[in-house]
Amino acid sequence: MSTPIYELALGAEFARLQPELQEYFSLAPGSGHYGVGEGVFEVVGCRQKWLRPLLRLATGEESFFPEYGEGVRFRIENHAHLDPFGRSSLTARREIFFPGTTRLFHDTTSFDVSGGRHGLVDYVGRYRRIVTDLNLGVTAGGRLRGVSEASRLFLGPFRIPLPAALDAKAYAEQWWAPEEGTAGKHRIQVKVIQPQLGLVLVYAGHFDYRLEPYPGGLSAPGYLPDRARPDRWEARS
Repeated sequence: MSTPIYELALGAEFARLQPELQEYFSLAPGSGHYGVGEGVFEVVGCRQKWLRPLLRLATGEESFFPEYGEGVRFRIENHAHLDPFGRSSLTARREIFFPGTTRLFHDTTSFDVSGGRHGLVDYVGRYRRIVTDLNLGVTAGGRLRGVSEASRLFLGPFRIPLPAALDAKAYAEQWWAPEEGTAGKHRIQVKVIQPQLGLVLVYAGHFDYRLEPYPGGLSAPGYLPDRARPDRWEARS
C-alpha cells in the first residue's frame, strides 16, 4: 500500500497532527476501505444574497451552489485511489442536505510532481475544470490548515492561469474536538474569498467519521466507485 498523499505533502510535519487527524488523512490507494463522515454544518453556503443568482449558474459543475443554511446535515465520502494518470489521489464526494434539495460537491486532490512541482493539487467539480495548488501547514495544536493558491482554468485545449484579481482563495482548517459529544468529533471550517466579491462560500461544522470496506473486498489501487467518478479527468496541472 502506498503512502497517503497528505503524509507525502507534509513530510515530517504529518506526525505533528492530532492523532485523530493522522488517522483521518491516512487513507491510501489499495487499502480496500473508504472513509465516511456524517454530521451537521452550523453554517453552509453563500451569505450574500446578491451573489446567489451567479452561483446558481455553476450548480451543474457540482462545485458551488446558491443556497445558504444553518444546521444542515451533510455526508462526505473519501476515496483514496490512483487516478487514470497514475497519480496518488483522494477523491471526496459531499452531499449537503438543504431543505428541499441536495447539493453535491466533488473534488480530487492529487500528489503532483510534474513541472518541478512537489505537492498537492486540487481538481474541483464534476468536470474538473479548475485546479489549485494547496499550501498545507500544521498549527502548534496539531490542527491542519490549508490555503488554495494559483488557480488554473481548463477550457478545451486552453490552460488559463487566473490572475490574482480574479482568483478565489479557500482557507481551510480541520481539527479533532475531544470535548464535543460523548467521544469527540471532527471539526472543519472553510471560507472561500474572492478579492472583488468578498466571501463567496463558507461552511463550518462537526462530524463523525468511520472506515467502510469496499464491497466484495475490492482493493485495487485504481478502484473508484462510479458514484465518485467525475464526468471528466484532467491530466494537466
